Amino acid sequence: MPNHIEKSGIKVDGLLVDFVEREALPGTGVSADRFWRGLAGLVRDFMPRNRHLLAIRDRMQSQIDDWHREHGPVAADPAGYEAFLRQVGYLVDEPPDFEIETTGLDPEISTLCGPQLVVPVSNARYALNAANARWGSLYDALYGTDAIARDGDLAPGKAYNAVRGAAVVARAAQFLDEAFPLATGSHADATAYVVAETGGLAALAVDTRHGPTKLRHGSQFVGYAGDGTSAVILLEHNGLHAELVIDSEHPIGRTHPAGLADVIVEAALTTIQDCEDSVAAVDAEDKVGVYRNWLGLMNGSLNETFEKGGRTMTRRLNPDRIYQDAKGGTLTLKGRALQLVRNVGHLMTSRAVLDPEGKPIGEGLLDAAVTVLCALSDKANSTTGAIYIVKPKMHGPEEVVFACDIFGAVETMLNLAPDTIKIGIMDEERRTSANLKACIHAARRRVFFINTGFLDRTGDEIHTSMEAGPVLRKDEIKAARWIQAYEDRNVLIGLACGLSGRAQIGKGMWARPDDMAAMLKAKIGHPSAGANTAWVPSPTAATLHALHYHQVDVFDAQKRRHNQPVPSLRDLFSMPVLDRNSLNQVEVTRELENNAQGILGYVVRWVDQGVGCSKVPDINNVGLMEDRATCRISSQAIANWLRHGIVSREELSTIFERMAEVVDAQNAGDPLYVPMARNPGAIAFQAALELALQGATQPSGYTEPILHAARERVKVGG
Repeated sequence: MPNHIEKSGIKVDGLLVDFVEREALPGTGVSADRFWRGLAGLVRDFMPRNRHLLAIRDRMQSQIDDWHREHGPVAADPAGYEAFLRQVGYLVDEPPDFEIETTGLDPEISTLCGPQLVVPVSNARYALNAANARWGSLYDALYGTDAIARDGDLAPGKAYNAVRGAAVVARAAQFLDEAFPLATGSHADATAYVVAETGGLAALAVDTRHGPTKLRHGSQFVGYAGDGTSAVILLEHNGLHAELVIDSEHPIGRTHPAGLADVIVEAALTTIQDCEDSVAAVDAEDKVGVYRNWLGLMNGSLNETFEKGGRTMTRRLNPDRIYQDAKGGTLTLKGRALQLVRNVGHLMTSRAVLDPEGKPIGEGLLDAAVTVLCALSDKANSTTGAIYIVKPKMHGPEEVVFACDIFGAVETMLNLAPDTIKIGIMDEERRTSANLKACIHAARRRVFFINTGFLDRTGDEIHTSMEAGPVLRKDEIKAARWIQAYEDRNVLIGLACGLSGRAQIGKGMWARPDDMAAMLKAKIGHPSAGANTAWVPSPTAATLHALHYHQVDVFDAQKRRHNQPVPSLRDLFSMPVLDRNSLNQVEVTRELENNAQGILGYVVRWVDQGVGCSKVPDINNVGLMEDRATCRISSQAIANWLRHGIVSREELSTIFERMAEVVDAQNAGDPLYVPMARNPGAIAFQAALELALQGATQPSGYTEPILHAARERVKVGG
C-alpha cells in the first residue's frame, strides 16, 4: 500500500516526496515548504472547478443524446442542431478578430518548419532518441526503409548491398539538386566539394565531371568544420540545415567520387515528451519514473545503457554542433530537438496525492506543478526560458481558460514571470474544434501550438454522436467531408488568429512506421496545407519527412491559404450515418475483427507490461503505432455498432475470443507475454472487451478509466 506523508494538509506518496525534495527541488531556489503549500493551494482552488467542468461535459453529452433520440442524425435538421448546441452552451459566440499575443517563443516554434516527434517520456531510451532526432542520416533513412524499393537487386540483405547503396546516393543527390541546386549540372556528378576562401570570405566550390561550378544560391553555404579529406559542409534552405559529410576514408565515402560519406539533415525540430496517451502511469511509482526522465532531459543528466548487437551502449543527449561560418566566426547549432512536455487532461485523478478528505487529486494539477518544477532545471533546451506544455483533451474555451489559470497559479508558486508557461492546444475534441477561435482567444497570451489528429478527434465525434446512428467504417470516415472541414478549419482559423510566423499549426501522426514510401508520397500534404509541423512515429521518419519542408515553403503555403473561406459548422457537424444495407455480414465481421484485434494487441501490452505506446501488428500483420487515441477510436466504433444492433454482445464476445488467439500468436516470441485466448481470468482480455461493451458509457469515450483500473490490478498482483 502507498505510504503517504502529510504536506501542507495534503497527503503525498513517499516516493513522490522523495523525488521532489531530493531530485527536483535542489538548485531551483524553491523551498520544499513553498512547493507543497503551492500544490495544496492548487488542489484547494482548482479541484472544485475541475469537477464542475467535468459535470458540464456529462450534462451536454446527455442533452446531445436526447436530441439525437428525438431528431435522428444531424443531416435531418442541421440548422436545428446548431441552434440547439448554442442553446445548451456547447457553441459559444466567436470573439472579434484578434491576433495572438504570445511572446518569448523559440525559433523552432515560431519561424522554423519541420517534423515533430511524440514519444513516451517514461521510456528513457525512446526519450533520448527523440531528443537527439534533431539531426538524421539521410543515407541511413533511405537505405533502411522502403523509401528505396526493396525488391530485386535493391533488396537490403544481410551484407551491404552496393546496388542499393548506389540508389541511396542517387536519391540523396536528387534531394540536394532540389534544395541546394548547383549553378550548372547535378550533385550526382560531383567529384569534389571544396571550401575556398577569398578576401576573408569562404565559399563552396564544386568540381563535377563536366567542370567546376558552385551553388546557384551562394548564400546557402553557411559554415563548415574540418578540412581536407574529412570535413563537414553546412548548407541551409527554408531555415533548415543539411550537412555534406566528406570523408574519403569512410566505407561509403571511398566509393563516392567526391568522398561524400553521408548527408545529414536537420529533422525533428521539436519533440513532445509525453506524460499522457503514450505512457502507462497509474500510480506514484509510475509518475515518478515519468517525472525523473523529464527532469533528466531538462538538466542534461538522462542516460540509458542497453545492449545492441552484442555491444553495451550508453545513450546521452547530443551536444551542440559547432562550425566555422563563411566570415571566419563560430556558428553553433542545437544538437537536440526543442523539448515540449504533454501533461494529462482534466479527467483523470491520481492517488499519488490525496486531498484533505483523502480523495485523489486531479492528475493534470500534479503534472502541471511537477513538470514545470523540473523545467526550472533547464540547461540547454529553451533559449528564451519558455516552458512548453501541450495540453490535450480540453473541451471548449472554458476548459482552456481553466488550464491557463492553473499555469498562472503554478508560475506564482514557483516564482516564474507571468506567461512563462506556454500552452499547446490539441484540437482533438469536437467542442474545441467547433469553438476553436474562442479557444485560441482564451489562451492568446500563452498559445504556441494548435494541432489536429484523426484518432482522438474521430473517437470524440463517434462518442458525441453515439445516438445519431451507426457510424461508417474507419477507412470510410477518413474520406468524410467533416474530416476535411475539421482539418481546413484548424489551419484557416489559426492563420486568421495570427499564428503564422509566431506559433505552430500542426498535423497528426503517420501511424505506419514501416511504410515510409507511402509516407513520402502522402505527408507532403501537411506542409502544403499550411502546417508548419506534423507528427512522425520515429527519428527515421522525421529524417524523411524533413525533405517535405525543403520541397514546400510553408509560409508561402500559409499566405496562399490565408484568405480562403473557413468551412462552416454545418460541414464540421456533417458526419454521416451508415446505411445498414451497404455492408454485408462478411464486411461487418471483418471491420469488427480489425478493431477488436487492434484493441487486444494494444491493451495486453498496456495492462500486463505497462507499455503505453507500441507498434502493434494489425489483422493483416501490418505494424501500426497504437496508443490510447487509436484504442479510443476502435473501442468507440465497436461500441457504436453494438448500441445500434449491428452486432450483439454475444457475437462481440465471440469475435474478441477469436482475435485473442490471433494476438497470442503474434506475441508468441515475447517471454513476458501472458496469453489471453481460453483464459477468462486474463485481466487484459477483460479490459479490452470492457472497452467495447462499456464504450458508450465511458466519459467522452476515453479509455483511461478502464485501462488504469486493470493495470492497477495487475500491479498489485492481479
